[in-house]
Amino acid sequence: MDTNVGTIDRILRIGSALAVAALYAGGVISGTWALVLGVVSGVLLLTGMVSFCPLYRLIGVSTCPVDTTA
Repeated sequence: MDTNVGTIDRILRIGSALAVAALYAGGVISGTWALVLGVVSGVLLLTGMVSFCPLYRLIGVSTCPVDTTA
């Protein structure tokens, strides 16, 4: 499994997931919105942690820098 999520993309994914968690913990979001955002945040957190996004693979996108040393 090759990485296709770059550093800035990882920071944004993990940061947004933590922001949603903070909003939920603070009682700002609840109900259906909390559930939907929680699922999306979980996916963002997971893909950010492993540096791989299956959707990026399907559409042929990579935010990793190109290695030109080879």
